[in-house]
Amino acid sequence: MNRALFAEGLGSFFLFATVVGSGIMAEGLAGGNVAIALIGNTLATAAMLFVLITMLGPISGAHFNPAVTLVFALRREIGAGMALAYGAVQLAGGVIGVWAAHLMFDLPIAQVSTTARTGMGQWAGEAIATFGLVLTILATLEARRDWVPVSVALYIAAGYWFTSSTSFANPAITIARSLSDTFAGIAPGDVPGFVAAQFAGALAAMGAAALLFPRRETTPAA
Repeated sequence: MNRALFAEGLGSFFLFATVVGSGIMAEGLAGGNVAIALIGNTLATAAMLFVLITMLGPISGAHFNPAVTLVFALRREIGAGMALAYGAVQLAGGVIGVWAAHLMFDLPIAQVSTTARTGMGQWAGEAIATFGLVLTILATLEARRDWVPVSVALYIAAGYWFTSSTSFANPAITIARSLSDTFAGIAPGDVPGFVAAQFAGALAAMGAAALLFPRRETTPAA
């Protein structure tokens, strides 16, 4: 249990630090070209996801995402208590990762984002992004388990570009990004709409996976 929680916290730290840190670096180097900045942000995030899932997946499952953890809890593959603990360390590790990114780039550590991200288009983007992410995980576990790191990394790389919201697809990272007034930020007032859409997308993906891959009930984990 302790190893799994440490893995989730550590993975969230590096993932969230990568999202924010690469956004800061990319924006600084792109000279005002937002498309170039987004390419840099995309490549760094996808690369880090592949590394983290490969090395930490055998320990904790490499969720780094409360929406993913909720789905595995509802599928009775992780106990409720463990799921709550996962969510706590994902958020805590991720927030520390965001602060570490600020520290590395000599920015004020404590920030609040002013970037507006709201509206039906953005919410639809988040619901679809999270639906696709969770379905990618569940389907690849069934079809070709050893390809999960590649599949998730490639899906998120695509999600940055085909969704209107640039595919946050993660309630914890959405909250953490509200604490960064940088390229990757989101205004705190816009967080609830994103989080609601993310959980809705995750639950829809769980239903889709159940239709695609019927499975027997499992005994809940401790």
